[in-house]
Amino acid sequence: MQMAKGELEDKISKALTQWEKEYLGRGSVSVKTDIVRNMIIVLLKGVLTPAERNLAQTIEGMLSIKKIRADLVESGSDQLKELIANMTGSNVTSFYTDVSTRTGERVMVFIMSDNLEEQYR
Repeated sequence: MQMAKGELEDKISKALTQWEKEYLGRGSVSVKTDIVRNMIIVLLKGVLTPAERNLAQTIEGMLSIKKIRADLVESGSDQLKELIANMTGSNVTSFYTDVSTRTGERVMVFIMSDNLEEQYR
């Protein structure tokens, strides 16, 4: 029997937390995943270190953190796409991410080749 949508969302949240810890060296404080049509939307809270939060007080610091964080995640995006594809049985056609230096949240959006919301009810 196929797992329910909520179970898959929870499984993705746990897997991304683990990926963050292994790849980036630390995990976020909380992770919430939502499957909407062919998209997997992940909100990660508490992703910035205390030093990054301090650095983000200036425009230059904020831009620097955004660039470094984007580069770090981009360098591991193939791993992320493979992880999501293996868990869902659907290919990732595109991947978007950004971090808010104001709130310390990161959003990840995976666009899938299939409508997962229809497959996982």
